[in-house]
Amino acid sequence: MSAVLVTRALPPGPVERLAASGLVTDLRLHRDDRPMSRAELLAAAAGCRALLTQLVDRVDEELLAAAGPGLALVANYAVGLDNVDVAACTARGVLVSNTPGVLTEATADLTWALLLAVTRRVVEGDRLMRRGGYRSWSPTFLLGHGVTGKTLGVVGLGRIGAAVARRARAFGMKVVYASPAPKPVAAEVAAEHVALERLLGEADVVSLHCPLRPDTRHLIDAARLQAMKPTAFLINTARGPLVDEPALVRALEAGWIAGAGLDVTEREPLFEPGLAARDDVVLLPHVGSATHEVRTAMGDLAVDNVLDLLEGRPPRTCVNLPGARDGR
Repeated sequence: MSAVLVTRALPPGPVERLAASGLVTDLRLHRDDRPMSRAELLAAAAGCRALLTQLVDRVDEELLAAAGPGLALVANYAVGLDNVDVAACTARGVLVSNTPGVLTEATADLTWALLLAVTRRVVEGDRLMRRGGYRSWSPTFLLGHGVTGKTLGVVGLGRIGAAVARRARAFGMKVVYASPAPKPVAAEVAAEHVALERLLGEADVVSLHCPLRPDTRHLIDAARLQAMKPTAFLINTARGPLVDEPALVRALEAGWIAGAGLDVTEREPLFEPGLAARDDVVLLPHVGSATHEVRTAMGDLAVDNVLDLLEGRPPRTCVNLPGARDGR
């Protein structure tokens, strides 16, 4: 028997394809549009061959033990794997896959939407219009900051970071990037590899695109916020805990930076209370990949990985096979 657990309702198509494959004799689908409770997740995983998990599902020793020795694959419906203990999976012989590539362009688009919204005060202006606060045009009214000809600092030049950098060409921006090592794609997007400290001091916009790991948690802390220009903006469409949110509030209050655009927060769905009242902050509810096309493509790729396993092939985006990478 091949039991597969899908921990959240997906857009139409992918799960139906899984059910119609004839390879799954026990399809366990959590149809509610809410995360499974821990107790529900542990109980539903028992005896499964594969788990199709979401970024809110913690995949750790406890869950692996609950699933039992027959578990062979965790197919994560996300690019990031900070919710999955990959080392624990590998130690048990459990493969791990993710959904890279298909959400790159949508997330890059959303990054630029945030960037322009916060630098040009778009959301603030929208709120003003809706409450009837606009009286007349003025040369000094609702002035924002232009980005044409400025410097974009990309922290993490993977697929998404490179796509964000590529879009900067249309605005005539200089691009610098920070990463542990130079990236071959840098030549294609005309980006200069620099140390993080230099990037923070030079960039007019700092955009985060690195994975969340122990060494990147609170990568942007009080000291690094102070190192930024007082006219600079911080954009985060990667993972919330990359930024120390209380430090970010202090930075905005003290004028260390000019503003922030956040699609992710440290304790989703919660966020630091001081952010909500600020006009120099744009907050979004983790919608970087939220298009009909992308969320369906993510589901299709996750299902492809499950079907690969059930048909005896290596999952196509497996991250813990020799030589694999996470695809970010």
